[in-house]
Amino acid sequence: MIKTVDMGTLGTIAGLTVLILVVIWIVVVAIRRSWLLRSGAIDVCWRGDLTRSGRGWSLGQGRFDGDRWLLYRSFSPLPTASKVLRRGRLELGAQRSPVGAEPDLLPVDSVIVRCCEDGADIELALAEQALTGVRSWIESAPTTSPAHGRSPGPRDPER
Repeated sequence: MIKTVDMGTLGTIAGLTVLILVVIWIVVVAIRRSWLLRSGAIDVCWRGDLTRSGRGWSLGQGRFDGDRWLLYRSFSPLPTASKVLRRGRLELGAQRSPVGAEPDLLPVDSVIVRCCEDGADIELALAEQALTGVRSWIESAPTTSPAHGRSPGPRDPER
C-alpha cells in the first residue's frame, strides 16, 4: 500500500528544516565571533573597491597573528580569514571621517584610514583606539622590515 503525503506536511517539514539550518548558522557565527573576540580581535570594517563612494564595506573582526593581520567577516561561518594584511607590506595613509551613508553602515565613532598593501588600496574603518593599536603593531616590526624603511644594523651579516 502506497501512502500519499499531504502537501501541507511537506511544507511544514521544509519550513522546519530551513528554520533549523538558520538557527545552526546563527549559533556557529556567534561562537566564531566569541572565539575571535576572546583571542584579542578588534572590530573592523574594510573595503577594497574604492570607486563606489560609501559602498562595499565588509563588517568583521581583525586578529593579529605575528606579522599578519587576519580579517574575518562577521556573518561568515567559515573559520578562515577573508583577507590577510601583512605588516611589512602595509602602509597607513590619510585618515578621514565617515561621509554620506557611511555613518549608518559603520560602527559608531569609526575613523576611516586609507591603506596600501603591495600597491593595492584598501580602506579600513575602526575605532580611534584600535587604529592606535594598528599603528603600534606596524611600528613594532623588526628594524630590517620594509615597514620601517631602514637598512640592516651594523651587526647584521647581510650588510
